[in-house]
Amino acid sequence: MTNTTTDTTRDAAEDTTAAPLDDFAALPRLMSHMTGDEKHGPAATSTLDALWVLYDRVLRVSPATADDPDRDRFLLSKGHGPMAYYAVLAAKGFFPTAWLPGFGSYDSPLGHHPDRLLVPGAEIGSGSLGHGLPLAVGTALGLRAQGRTDPAVWVLIGDAELDEGSNHEAIAYAGAVGLSRLHTLVIDNSSATHGWSGGIASRFEAAGWSATTVDGRDHEALYAAFTLPHPDRPHAVVARVEAKEYAGEPKPKAKAA
Repeated sequence: MTNTTTDTTRDAAEDTTAAPLDDFAALPRLMSHMTGDEKHGPAATSTLDALWVLYDRVLRVSPATADDPDRDRFLLSKGHGPMAYYAVLAAKGFFPTAWLPGFGSYDSPLGHHPDRLLVPGAEIGSGSLGHGLPLAVGTALGLRAQGRTDPAVWVLIGDAELDEGSNHEAIAYAGAVGLSRLHTLVIDNSSATHGWSGGIASRFEAAGWSATTVDGRDHEALYAAFTLPHPDRPHAVVARVEAKEYAGEPKPKAKAA
């Protein structure tokens, strides 16, 4: 029998454990528990595959190591659409899945924007666009100053977020000083005001970064891009997904000329 929305919500509410679900197929069900008019669904679903590959195969952080100074850091700059982030963190056991139906309610730790003091596993409070990449640069610099050369720093931003000038100061600085443990994941759902002549990757390459562009729904391509060697340079991965207005739906076929 197919579960109804009421059934799945009750299932989640009854799941008071933090046991990892550890299966990408579980994420849509987990996301379905989060509802409301301000959930920014397209912003969230655009990040789902990339977040899963990062947390499942790349990032060296878990609930047991969330406070380890040598953990990898992940910063969600695109914090106005956190449902996929919350679903992945719940699936990986950072907090109970029973928290998900409370998303956005007054007394829930899962706000419309993540709060690092309330959400286990969250490195920053975010949602005001243009802050995550500069914070990631500072985090990578701080780790380097401490002699911690092993932890990787990842930040997820959106293509429209690149309209914010603060990002370009951060891109220029990180390339100039060779922050090789810094990684930027750009989710490109064609939301930028004017787009980028030559492609988004070219903006990073011009500042001395390693950069590549992949299909943001292809897990193997994402993994290969995330793990590309990039000695002495920061690395950017541009993950292209369906345009914002088609989020979660097949792209319409082009009309014949």
